[in-house]
Amino acid sequence: MRTLIVSEFMSLDGVVDSPGGGSHREAGWTFKQVPYVEAVYEIKGREQTEAIALLLGRVSYSEFSPVWPTMKEFAEYNAMPKYVVSTTITETDPNWSNTSILRSLDDVAALRDSDGDDDGNIIVAGSPTLAKSLLAAGLVDRYHLLIFPLLLGSGKQLFDNATELTKLALVEHEAYENGVVKAVYDVVH
Repeated sequence: MRTLIVSEFMSLDGVVDSPGGGSHREAGWTFKQVPYVEAVYEIKGREQTEAIALLLGRVSYSEFSPVWPTMKEFAEYNAMPKYVVSTTITETDPNWSNTSILRSLDDVAALRDSDGDDDGNIIVAGSPTLAKSLLAAGLVDRYHLLIFPLLLGSGKQLFDNATELTKLALVEHEAYENGVVKAVYDVVH
């Protein structure tokens, strides 16, 4: 079985909307409002080297696919299999190779639960709507959260409208000089 990991940049008040750019009024808040400290992003590099696949929702895919294929820092993601969960996308961007469409959470469950020689991590990057659906379906195994010392006040949140109690076990944490906190939680199934 593969491990499904939701990886998010999050403000202290739980907002995950537009951390690097986008439509939020404070878009780009991760780098515009908080000093850069290289050590904060170590986990992002580790995610790429430990992942066997990238899973995205429709919106994140449409934002990432025109940009990520040209970015050297995403070389591992660009080379690995990518899956976009959507009922509306009919074809994937030909410039972002090795991308497939999954039509349902059942398809995600089959990908996660399949046996084979390629056991490892499936990373959900961005995609808060998908992440919420995956949590509700019991498919999330771990969270990688980089929590920024900001209160954004509004925007998409990762854990709003949680449907039931979910227990988490803290397995890794670190605080950085710029106030960012790394928190890695396993979902207790």
